[in-house]
Amino acid sequence: MDAASLTTHLADRVLVLSGATGTELQKRGLPPGACPETWVLEHPDSLKDVQQSCFRAGSDAVFTCTFGANRQKLADHGVDPERVTELNEKLAGLTRQICPPAGLVGGDVGPLGELVEPFGALPFEEAIRSFREQIHGLVRGVVDFIIIETMMDIQEARAALLAAKAECDLPILVSMTYEQEGTTLTGTSPDVAAVILESLGAFAVGCNCSTGPAQMGAILARMRAVARVPIFAKPNAGLPTIAHGCTVFPMGPDEFARETARLVDEGAALVGGCCGTTPEHIAALSHAIGEKRPPELAATVCPAQLRLASPRRLHTPKMSGPITVIGERINPTGKPRMQRALRDGRLSIVRRLAQEQADAGAQLLDVNVGAAKIAEADVLPEVVKLLGVTNDCPLCVDSSSPEAIEKALRIYPGRALLNSISAEPEKLDRILPIAAQYGAAVIVLPVAETSLPMTSAERREVVLRIFERAEAAGLGKEDIVVDGLTLALSSNAAAAVEALDTIAWAHDTFGTHTVLGLSNISFGLPARAELNATFLSLARERGLTMVIADPAVVGVAPTTRATEALLGEDAHCRRYIDAHQDRQADADQEPAGDITETGSESPAAEAFQAVLNGDRDAIKSVVSLALDAGVSPLELMEHHLVPALFEVGERFQRREYFLPQLMLSAETMERAFDHLKPLLEARAAASAGRVVLATVKGDIHDIGKNIVALMLRNHGFTVHDLGKDVSSQEIVSATMLREADLVMLSALMTTTMTQMPQVIRELQTSGLLAKVIVGGAVVTEDYAREIGADGYAADAVGAVKIANKVLAAKRGDHAQTDD
Repeated sequence: MDAASLTTHLADRVLVLSGATGTELQKRGLPPGACPETWVLEHPDSLKDVQQSCFRAGSDAVFTCTFGANRQKLADHGVDPERVTELNEKLAGLTRQICPPAGLVGGDVGPLGELVEPFGALPFEEAIRSFREQIHGLVRGVVDFIIIETMMDIQEARAALLAAKAECDLPILVSMTYEQEGTTLTGTSPDVAAVILESLGAFAVGCNCSTGPAQMGAILARMRAVARVPIFAKPNAGLPTIAHGCTVFPMGPDEFARETARLVDEGAALVGGCCGTTPEHIAALSHAIGEKRPPELAATVCPAQLRLASPRRLHTPKMSGPITVIGERINPTGKPRMQRALRDGRLSIVRRLAQEQADAGAQLLDVNVGAAKIAEADVLPEVVKLLGVTNDCPLCVDSSSPEAIEKALRIYPGRALLNSISAEPEKLDRILPIAAQYGAAVIVLPVAETSLPMTSAERREVVLRIFERAEAAGLGKEDIVVDGLTLALSSNAAAAVEALDTIAWAHDTFGTHTVLGLSNISFGLPARAELNATFLSLARERGLTMVIADPAVVGVAPTTRATEALLGEDAHCRRYIDAHQDRQADADQEPAGDITETGSESPAAEAFQAVLNGDRDAIKSVVSLALDAGVSPLELMEHHLVPALFEVGERFQRREYFLPQLMLSAETMERAFDHLKPLLEARAAASAGRVVLATVKGDIHDIGKNIVALMLRNHGFTVHDLGKDVSSQEIVSATMLREADLVMLSALMTTTMTQMPQVIRELQTSGLLAKVIVGGAVVTEDYAREIGADGYAADAVGAVKIANKVLAAKRGDHAQTDD
């Protein structure tokens, strides 16, 4: 099936998807912890019964039983990973045989179970290879579309989507799962995810698992506000509880159907059920939807807009109003120290420049690493990965190297702006397809093949030629930003006028966003900041929407802040007042031609900042500087490094930091401690407590557990990590052998969370006094109380706090039990 055919399906009626598969298979004999994919091939009638029940209940489409049929998860079940393609083909073929003539088969692709770089250790290209071999089998088994679901990490979703595009031209649906705060595990909100996935070519974007249907409405609303593709939803039948030792989803078919049918009004064109839903739930949902028509797509009712995104922030430049500032300082031209740092792979300098520009008001960051003796194709992707984790500003990838551009756009976990495309044949032939493939917006630079267009009329002609090629590659006007081409006024008296005329034409007549490189206009002239600020004001009046400049330079930030205030977009002029409290006295001050890698803070304060910012590359040198300055190892640890880690935890719980920043800071602290450990042996011998940590039997997920282990070790605990799929007997034995104070259990699946009370019972029967803390995506505080756990941890930071609290209470140290 192609996208046009599926679109036709959605033209007149909402598509009903299937319900849960795993729990239905368990009712038919699937043992807890068994590999569903191989079990189904041995018991095909069980899957046939489940899927035929869904079709009879009113499902228009069912999914193949391949959610975990990837190399990583099959290996965890002891299945030869070389069988991935074969298993997926057989499983897809099995569902194809079951499917009635009018039904559809979705090739189901689930997460790999590991965080993908830059958020985790799994190499991005390895993730793509794993997804490709799975999807290759699904396509051979004849599916109608690919459904990528339950993704917790936008980078993993991107890897799966790129893999699917490489393997087939079928419609690709991508669904994320969100935490209660409304973001994914790595901090991506629904609107950001929708923009990134749509730009990469997803046919539809959606949400599954996560919550019950009532809570999913707000998630869909944020998606629909930005998406120009169909939206879909597969909620759980409420949040799970335990009854008589079994996992129970509280929402019956009628309540589920009533609440899920309302999601159509929130924008869903496809709906189904996730955990806890049965064929009865799907039958009730199909009846409740009745003849409801899918909502109109935003693409048919709203004008297209330029949208750019980092993994955690969406930026939509305005066609009128405040100008978007693209920070220009990450550029080694004329900066010898920065060039040396980039050549040596020392990227702390980039992190610092990025943060300074963001603090000064930049909404986007231009990233350019091109200079002599810098391997741009290697360095640019590394810089992009770093900034994707450490800075929330979307990136403007600035390079003339097709190889560097492709590597950077491929790895960037957001939607970037590409700087730039000219009419040179190589740029059109090589770079335009790259931009289209990776969903980037592009700056069109009106430079011809053999000459530099001096007049606005000549520049318009070049822009139109480039756009014709861009449109053929799949880019629309909403994906284009026209550069007015700023030349030096000192060598061309008409430079400003021609650039302004080009800006006015692009904005008013051609209908695109516009940009200027601001500082070029004043090159070779005195009082450059004054000239730049005036040129910026004139350009804004002619339709300028974006500017590449140093946001900290007098003239740029004040002008943009003043514009916001004058247009009523800055309530009570608050941002304008704040921006001018520390205004520089010298209006002509220029940015330094070079930069240093350290600030003016004391070395100990810099150590604090390094942990706070997750600067793992610089931490060892910063710690050494602090020791050389006379700070004792104990003082450095207790008064600077540990407080920094606590501050990271506080920011994480306030949702100012997300998992990527938390992990970076924890790894930075780990490196600092390793560096100091020989000097702190007496302290290192003392432990905050002995912890046995495990993912319970039948559960092969350990992302969250691994993060908990890292944080506990950073806070002085001795951690014995038993891994995943650990039996209760193994946990009891390890607790006894290690004389553990705490047992911490993790479960990600509703089918395995029932192992937790069994572990607690066996610990009690064995007479062990260790306290038990439970956590995981499906575990709630109520569930922890129901099964008799001593504590519940919602996340890694919470795990440290509750561990300290539980152990303090166990020791009778009530003074330490406060959070």
